[in-house]
Amino acid sequence: MTEQPAAASGEFALGGALPVNRLGFGAMRITGPGVWGEPEDRDEALRVLRRAVELGVNLIDTADSYGPFVSEDLIAEALYPYPDGLVIATKGGFTRQGPGIWQPVGRPEYLRQCVEMSLRRLKLERIDLYQLHRIDPKVPLEDQIGVLRDMRDEGKIRYIGLSEVDVEQIEAARAIVDIVSVQNLYNLTQRDHEPVLEHCEKHGIGFIPWFPLATGKLAAPGGALDNAAERHNATPAQIALAWLLHRSPVMLPIPGTSKVAHLEDNLAAATISLVPEEVDRLSSLA
Repeated sequence: MTEQPAAASGEFALGGALPVNRLGFGAMRITGPGVWGEPEDRDEALRVLRRAVELGVNLIDTADSYGPFVSEDLIAEALYPYPDGLVIATKGGFTRQGPGIWQPVGRPEYLRQCVEMSLRRLKLERIDLYQLHRIDPKVPLEDQIGVLRDMRDEGKIRYIGLSEVDVEQIEAARAIVDIVSVQNLYNLTQRDHEPVLEHCEKHGIGFIPWFPLATGKLAAPGGALDNAAERHNATPAQIALAWLLHRSPVMLPIPGTSKVAHLEDNLAAATISLVPEEVDRLSSLA
């Protein structure tokens, strides 16, 4: 493995001014089962975070709802004081009532509290990228985005992103404030958000695919994904990540894990060069 494989993924500038390596790390899986509570191996979770940075990751994505709060606490414990150039993106607006249970709350006073508490847990004076984890259908969008815009103007947020949105919602938010990233479900087998990805490309918005490693039946022996993995001496999951990086210049995959060995395998995907014919063949599978 090269010393910093994540750097081989290329660079994208959030908001046109904040450069990150395109292959990042998603810090959801360093919590307990059901994204609830402490990890089964806290020391290994801390090692994963430190190793990610050693391997060139400079975009770590988390949320106050991961744990809840556990993921942000672990990031600060493992990495503070943060190295120059490390971007920690977090999210707010999802509440937790138990393992696997998520409920959006977008009241402005609650979102303001979310930002303040994330700043405290992460030991930051300003959050580089703050994402509305879900739009709360019970609260006007302008109220939810408006309070984040206000906190940006106060210097507590640098850039604002969205999660699980369609093109219409992106444009409604952009009428209120600049949006620099969108985080939607997207992978080799699940591409319902193709129109959103194309919209992000058109407007220079970073697209952060969550659950990026899903391969499903496409990884079956003898298939196109398995054949590509054999050609590159790689795993199907690594090829799936490599395909994402080739799919679009605004793509910012954030594969997550709680194990150092798995982290190293994931980041090695950035060094895999697929030829256009392979990209097209894989693109045609879903």
